[in-house]
Amino acid sequence: MPCSRMKGLTLVGEWLSLVEHLVRDQGVGGSNPLSPTNMFHAVQGTARRQETGERPVCPEVSQKEHITVLINKLHVLTFLAVLVLAALAQAQTFTALYYFTGGSDGASPLAALTPDKARNLYGTTNLGGDLENCAPSGCGVVFKLDEAGHETVLWTFTGGNDGGNPGSGLVLDSAGNLYGTTFYGGAEQCGVVFKIDAAGKESVLHAFTGADGCNPAQGLVMDKARNLYGTTAFSAFSYGTVFKLDSAGNETILHKFGGGSSDGASPYMGHLLMDEAGNLYGVTYYGGSTGCTYGSSCGVLYKLSKKGTFTLLHRFAGGTSDGCNPFGTVAIDKKGNLYGTTSYCGSSGGDGFGTVWKVNKTGTETILHNFAGGTSDGCNPYAGVVRDSEGNSYGTTMSCGTSIDGGTVWKLSAEGTLTLLHSFDWSDGARPDGEVLRTANGELFGTTSDGGSGNGYYLGTVWSYKP
Repeated sequence: MPCSRMKGLTLVGEWLSLVEHLVRDQGVGGSNPLSPTNMFHAVQGTARRQETGERPVCPEVSQKEHITVLINKLHVLTFLAVLVLAALAQAQTFTALYYFTGGSDGASPLAALTPDKARNLYGTTNLGGDLENCAPSGCGVVFKLDEAGHETVLWTFTGGNDGGNPGSGLVLDSAGNLYGTTFYGGAEQCGVVFKIDAAGKESVLHAFTGADGCNPAQGLVMDKARNLYGTTAFSAFSYGTVFKLDSAGNETILHKFGGGSSDGASPYMGHLLMDEAGNLYGVTYYGGSTGCTYGSSCGVLYKLSKKGTFTLLHRFAGGTSDGCNPFGTVAIDKKGNLYGTTSYCGSSGGDGFGTVWKVNKTGTETILHNFAGGTSDGCNPYAGVVRDSEGNSYGTTMSCGTSIDGGTVWKLSAEGTLTLLHSFDWSDGARPDGEVLRTANGELFGTTSDGGSGNGYYLGTVWSYKP
C-alpha cells in the first residue's frame, strides 16, 4: 500500500473517531442501522480490512513538512466537525405548527393533544371562539389540526348548557367520537362532560350540579367497557371528586376528597392514569402535609382501586428536600413505579421551582431532578411526564429557559441528566401547560397557552419537536 494511501486512511480514522465522539456527546444513534454510531462502526470495519497485509515503511519527512501535514489535517477535521454538528442540529427540529389568533379559531390551549391514525391532532382551547355571545374572550373551542397545519374548528362553546372554557384534553374512541370536560357551563355553571361525534355534533353526557362535583379541571380516561373516569376540582360538600360515567350517562361518585393530612384536595391539569387492572392513580394540588407555598397544604399522590378503595401513596412535604403542589398526569413503568412533577418547592429554595419525582410500589419517593430555573433549566412544571421504553422522561415547564417566563421542553435521561430540548421565546409560543404527546417514532407534540401571533398573551401555539 502506498504511503499516501496509508496517510489517507489515518486521516479517515481520525475523522471517524471525531464523528464517534460527536455523535456520542449529542446522544444520537441507537438501534437504527443507519444511525451515525452504527455507520461509524461499519465504515471503521471496512477501513481496518483494507489495511490488512504488509504495510511499507514510509520515508522520513522533514519537521516543516510534518507540521504542514498536521495543519492541513486539522483544517479538514475542523470543517468536517462543523458539518457533523450542523447535521445533528438540523436533525433536531422544533416547529410551530399553528398560531392561534384569539378569534373564531380559539386561543390559549391548556392541555395535551390527542392523535388519530392519520396523524391529525385534536385538542381544546380555553378561550377564543364565540367572542360575541361569550364576551370578552370567548369560551373556547374543540379543534382538529391536520398534518399540513390546517385547523378545523369542530365545536365552539357558548358557555351555556353546552359547556364553556375547557382546560383539559380529549379522548378519541375507535368510532371517531371525542370526549372531554369543560370547567364552566351547564345549568349550574359547574361544567359538563361532553361528546362530539364524527359528524361534529355535540352532546352533553353529564352536567355537574355542585352536589356531585363542580369545575372539572382534568380530562377523562376510558376503559374497555367505554366507561369514562374523571375528577372535579371542587364540590359543594368536599374538595373535589373522582367520578365514573357509564355509557348510558349514569354518574357514580367514586371518591370525595376531604382535604386534611390523610386525603387530597383539588386535582388540576392532565387526567387520571388507569393501569391494566383498572386501578386509578392521580395527584391533587392541595391536601396532605401543610406549610407549603403561601402557607397552603402540599398535595398528595393517591391510588383508587377498582373496588373504590382510596390509598394515599405519598404526601409531598415541600421545603428543599421534596416538591409540593403537583399538577398533571401520573406515569407508570412496568415495575409499577410512578412518576410525575411538582410545580413548586425543591432544593432551589424559597417557594422553589419544582421537581421530577419517582415513587416506588412501597411508597418510597426519589427526587429525580430539582429544577434550578435560569436560562439553562426550566421551572414550575404544570404538566406531568411521559416516558419512553428506555426510561427517559419528557415534559414541559411553564417558566424559565432562555426567555423570561417562556418555558421549556425537556428530556430527563434514565441516568438523571436533564437536557433542554427547546426554550420558548414567545414568538413560537410561551408557557406550556399540558403534557407532551410522544409518538412511536419519538416525535413530540404539544401546546402553549401564551405567545405566538404578535407575541400575544392568551393566544398560544401548537408545536412539534423532531429528535
